Amino acid sequence: MSDFVPPHPPRPEKPYPALELIRRARRNFLEIWTEKAFQAQFMQTKLLARKVFICNFPDTVQYAFSTHNASFERKSPQMRHALEPLLGDGLFISDGEIWRRRRKVVAPIIHVSRLAEFAPVMVDTILEARGRWEAAADGAEVDALSEMAELTAEIICRTIFGRQLGGEHAREVVEGFSDYQRLVGQTDALSLLGLPDWLPRFHRPGLRKSKDRIHRVLDGIIADYRKRGDTAEGSVIGHLLDAVDEETGQPLSDEAIRNEAAVIFMAGHETTANTLAWAWYLLSQAPDVEAKLHEEVDGVLGGAAPSLSDVPRLRYTRAVIDETLRLYPPVPILAREALEDESIRNRPVPKGSLVMVVPWLIHRHKLLWDKPDHFWPERFMPGGSGAKSKFSYVPFAIGPRICAGLSFGQTEAILSLATLAQRFSLRLKPGHTVEPICRLTLRPGEDLPMTLHRRAQASVRSRTEAPASACPHMH
Repeated sequence: MSDFVPPHPPRPEKPYPALELIRRARRNFLEIWTEKAFQAQFMQTKLLARKVFICNFPDTVQYAFSTHNASFERKSPQMRHALEPLLGDGLFISDGEIWRRRRKVVAPIIHVSRLAEFAPVMVDTILEARGRWEAAADGAEVDALSEMAELTAEIICRTIFGRQLGGEHAREVVEGFSDYQRLVGQTDALSLLGLPDWLPRFHRPGLRKSKDRIHRVLDGIIADYRKRGDTAEGSVIGHLLDAVDEETGQPLSDEAIRNEAAVIFMAGHETTANTLAWAWYLLSQAPDVEAKLHEEVDGVLGGAAPSLSDVPRLRYTRAVIDETLRLYPPVPILAREALEDESIRNRPVPKGSLVMVVPWLIHRHKLLWDKPDHFWPERFMPGGSGAKSKFSYVPFAIGPRICAGLSFGQTEAILSLATLAQRFSLRLKPGHTVEPICRLTLRPGEDLPMTLHRRAQASVRSRTEAPASACPHMH
């Protein structure tokens, strides 16, 4: 077992007072959790006028997010008000009838069955990124966070917009999303004070400009597709243009297509980029894990570029990604609003309460994981201790609102890590301190300076075959 314990914020003994809690949450959501929170099963507190309940054990997670999801399906006011200007009625923040009908349309477009279309685009894009690294001098410094953001943005742009259109618009959309996330509010004081949703929320200057920039690009692409009448390229927008609402028999409006494209980009770009950046950092601090990864990549791929058919055989690579997602879940707080009076574990949960599942807590829960703060990918290998319940490992949420792009993101991360690790090891820049920071997503700070080091070239040989049944479960 790796003895590396990755960084996490100090855990205070006692809870902070409400105003100090909000101040710290605005800076970094991870700072607010006490040591006791990592072994509690169900917690209750109050933030200003709003009651908050935290489901922190499999039975309570299952109740709120699965068996009684209808009572808790609405995203928190903070999340809705932060993202509504950009995503409109997109899947990520909609609920009720709109969510149910739209999910039926969108989910099949990014379902695992479409991976055969998307995987070649992923691999080509990753190989281009690797080529840029190969052009750099050995020991060259890169910002691994920025590099992974550029890679995943290019992949998502090409799969959403198509190979031809993707390259033209990637930079514009990426910069717009980066600006938007930097400017968006981290807390919604009005909702915590109990004020209604219809009151307008005031956003920081520049947010509208970032939103308009993204919408302008997406609207232009949709209009161009319509003008060409060509939706056969295998892009997400092409499939959305072809899609029909089963209940009305009508196609999606251009606004709905734009909203769903924005959701897929937001969910598929930032989260996978952060996961890969964290994986490079963790590998750089755990040489034994890195050696096992290299052994598998060399044995399975034999020096050749990977394909979708290799993914089930990259078992340890998947375990590294799974463990990275456990330690640093991209969205470490999943917050919902109770739509009606409920009760959890016989405790009343009034309508309007915030109900949270916090992957940052439950993924490191002392009663649910062996050595919860250690980096130990073997726990996700066949025969490993793994997750004691599917409701204790929720990096993509769980229940009806589980991330529709789960398989896309997992496959993208596995292919990216395997392809780049074939040729390179990354080392943290001496003197740089990594600190996990959570605002909307969990990042290793503002940047991640690392140095590139070429590996001895693996010879191309026959690939290692492994039975599909040996593949660990898909989460």
